[in-house]
Amino acid sequence: MVTWEKLHNSISSIIKGQDELVKKILCCMGAGGHLLLEDYPGTGKTTLAKALAGSISGSVFQRIQFTPDLLPSDILGVSILDPGSAAFEFKKGPVFSNILLADEINRASPRTQSALLEVMAEKQATIEGVRYDFNEMFFVIATQNPVEFRGTFPLPEAQMDRFAMQCSLGYVSVEDEVSILTDQQSTSHPIDGLKPVVTMDEVTQWKKDVANVRITEELKNYIVHLVSATRDLQDVKLAASPRASLALMKVSQALSLIRGKDFVSPDEIKDCAKDVIAHRLILDSDATYSGKNGRSHVQQLLDDTPVPA
Repeated sequence: MVTWEKLHNSISSIIKGQDELVKKILCCMGAGGHLLLEDYPGTGKTTLAKALAGSISGSVFQRIQFTPDLLPSDILGVSILDPGSAAFEFKKGPVFSNILLADEINRASPRTQSALLEVMAEKQATIEGVRYDFNEMFFVIATQNPVEFRGTFPLPEAQMDRFAMQCSLGYVSVEDEVSILTDQQSTSHPIDGLKPVVTMDEVTQWKKDVANVRITEELKNYIVHLVSATRDLQDVKLAASPRASLALMKVSQALSLIRGKDFVSPDEIKDCAKDVIAHRLILDSDATYSGKNGRSHVQQLLDDTPVPA
């Protein structure tokens, strides 16, 4: 059994009825991106992140509960005076991890949210003039409730662009919800008994395999045409950047590998496009009030853009 299958089976043993979403999350991690989960409270966003971390042996998992009074130093770390040596010693914050859960990220101020920008984009953090490099395995899973809920701050555009994908869990079927009740009848949660199924080295090798999946020049042009077409939409104030093109290519490579192929086809690109592009689009107020959203625009572009033979 290959790496992604082991992870998929492990996570699906905890998260019921979300097989396709679990695959999308693994695609995002395999592509070296970061994931934004947006959905209503109680749908299993936090549990999903814990299940992923618990399935990887040797990974360092940290969770940050974002609140309005959270400061950037609470994320990155802070220098503390050591009375013995009379010198300042830097205490690393929770961002120094392999899998970071930024829970309810839109409850913190934009200033605090922006503390993650550098490390998400460049896998490094500059703190008090010192640069700290992160290893290859650094994956952020951020969760947020819909912005119309009280006490939330919409994520800045630059922050949204750092997320390779945005997905939603949604509510599970009645049968799966009954299964959840059955699993949690006892005093312990099923995640307490979760055992690692892969190592960090296996995940790193899997990410290298994703990068080696072949993609033709024609499909690269198809990706760029899809993304650049968002810049010509009249009711879009902020379109997708080249970072979206890069993310769509890498996520498509990961999905191809999960589907057992060593090459990308147009199907993988189309299946990933809305999750990769839609959240980066900022619509004008008229389009928003008329019920349009980023996903409907991307679907229209998929319908209108010729697919390479």
